[in-house]
Parts: sequence; structure tokens; C-alpha cells
Amino acid sequence: MTKLFIIVNEDRFLLSHRREITEQAIAEGLDVTIVAKDTGQRQKIEALGAKFIDLPVNPTGMNPVQELKTLRFLTQLFKREKPDIVHNVGLKCMLWGALAAKLTRRPRVINAVSGLGIMFAEAKLSLYARIILRILRFSDSKRRSKYIFQNSDDRQIFLNNGIATDEQCAFTKGSGVNLNEYIAKAEPAEGPITILFTGRMVREKGVMILIEAADMLREKYGNKVRFWLCGSLSDNPKALSREELESRCDDKYIVWLGHRTDIKELLQQSHIVAFPSYYREGVPKSLIEASASGRPIVTTESVGCRDCVEEGVNGFKVPIKNPKALAEKLEILINDKNLRSQMGRASREFAERDFSVDRVVETHMNLYKQ
Repeated sequence: MTKLFIIVNEDRFLLSHRREITEQAIAEGLDVTIVAKDTGQRQKIEALGAKFIDLPVNPTGMNPVQELKTLRFLTQLFKREKPDIVHNVGLKCMLWGALAAKLTRRPRVINAVSGLGIMFAEAKLSLYARIILRILRFSDSKRRSKYIFQNSDDRQIFLNNGIATDEQCAFTKGSGVNLNEYIAKAEPAEGPITILFTGRMVREKGVMILIEAADMLREKYGNKVRFWLCGSLSDNPKALSREELESRCDDKYIVWLGHRTDIKELLQQSHIVAFPSYYREGVPKSLIEASASGRPIVTTESVGCRDCVEEGVNGFKVPIKNPKALAEKLEILINDKNLRSQMGRASREFAERDFSVDRVVETHMNLYKQ
């Protein structure tokens, strides 16, 4: 039986972004082990039929001692367990999972590039980003490695830096969504117009940009509109603090909902989805879910985000870090119910064309078989 190890930073990310892939791999007879930091979701993963191994990793840290500990753990794990395929998801897991695979000379490797983050968002790459690319280039074994990209910008970085070749690359437009679970319904007929943001409370996700845009609209629309910020705090060094968030939210016009598990219902209660990220996403799951739910989107021209919107068709794209432009586009949608409905229908069509999780699962199963 083929032994597949899926390496992710945290167990909850596996459940939110790779659950269907895990289920299908098990259904097709693979011996699946999830290697991830245990944040309390282990039993849910084991209930899928997968084994689970707790990964010592700091998802957002850069302490050399901690990083070497993660590398050492994976190297010893691969030597002991001898997996046939290692599927690394996300930059940090790719970094150490691929290197551990090369050092042990055992497993074949699939690296899923699910966004490169803020270090790669600037026009000139930082020293740290260049070091990461060198390690990835060293770790690559051309005949034993494949890469899955979510946008063409990330793919081009890997090609330009000699990490991957065209033959090694596969493509999925995000991690997909179950189109039978996320259903497009008409917007609420009563109550305030609700503008929803879903994502971690990290500055680079554009949370403060959205709050600034909301403040610009407050005087004119304070009794007509509300902003919902849905997402948990993060241990990322650049994450927003609880105090900072609560000082800007009044629980009426701007409401921080915290972590929620009822995203589908929140989307159905909303009218517009706003996601002004400049994080260098893969393809944001929040925008995939918004599309499937038939909601108009206002996002940025940032990598990954721009792949979710056809300008003027299912939403608008604004420059990054520009609350004024964001406020202007939101105001257009606030005042035009017909446009919201039209763009919402286009969003659902967009999702049906590009974002089905079935297509994502099929791509992964084909790579496993290869």
C-alpha cells in the first residue's frame, strides 16, 4: 500500500483546505498520515481515517533553533516511516519537508505552493526570501518532485529561479470548494447592508485598510451598513492585537466576530464580501467561498486576489493599501442592489467554472498515481 504523508503547518488548515483530498486518497486505498501541529483537531482528522503525527513547528516564527528542530524531526520521521510520497503544503512545510526528503533519499515529493506570503510581496525580494529560494532549489530532485501552483505569478518565480521546470508544474485555481455545500442564495431583503471580511486578523490581510474605508463611509451610511470582521487572532508577529481590534470596533457598525465555524451562514447573511489583502495569497479561500455563495467581491490587485475577480463583472479590484479606493467601490455596491445581484450571479458562474473542489481532488489523485 502506498504511504502518503501530507505535511501542513496546523491540523485545522488540513480540515479547511485539504479535507476532500485526504478523504479521496483514503478512498482510493492510500495509507494516509497527516503530519501537522496539533491545535486540538487531531480527533477530527483521525475520524476521516487518516493517521496523525504531531509536528513540532512554529508556523510564523523564524527562530533558527526551532527551524532546525522541525527539519531534524522530519528527517528522522522519513527515515523511520519510509513514506512513498510526501505532500508538503505551504512554504514552511515545503522548505523543510523537501529538504528532509532529499537528505533521506526516499520519498517522492509534491510541493503545494499555497501562497508565498508577505516576504515575497515586495518588488525586491528580501535576503530571507532569497535564502528560501536557494534552499528550495537545492532540495529539488527533478525526477522525483512535482509542484502545484495556484497562480501564474508564483509559478514564474519558481521557474525563473531554477527551482522547477515546466514539466514539474501542475495547476489548481485555489483549494476549491464544495459547490453543493456553498449555495448561492439571494441577499437578505431586510436589515442593514452587511459587508463581510473573512480571514486571519493579520495586518497584511487588509483588515485595517477595511476599517479605514469603513470609517470614511460611517457618517453617510452608519445607519444603513455594517461591517463584519470574521477571523481569529494570530501568533504572527505582525498580527493585530485584541486591544487594537477592539479599539476600532464598536460592535454595531464595525463588528469583530472572532473565529467562526458558520462561514456558509455568514455569507448568506451578507450582501458584499471585501478582502483588501496585500499578503501575496495563493488564491484566497475566503474569495472562493464568496464566489460560490454568489456574492459580489471587492478585493485588490494583489497576487492571488486578482484571480478571483473579473473587473466590473463579479466585483471590483482596487490598488493595495488604498482605503479611499476601497470605500469608493463599496459605496457603488451599497447604493445599487441590482448591480449586487448581477455581480453575485456572475460570482457563482465564476465558481462553477473555476473553483470546484472535485477538479482540485482529481488533479491531486493524478499526481499521486504518477
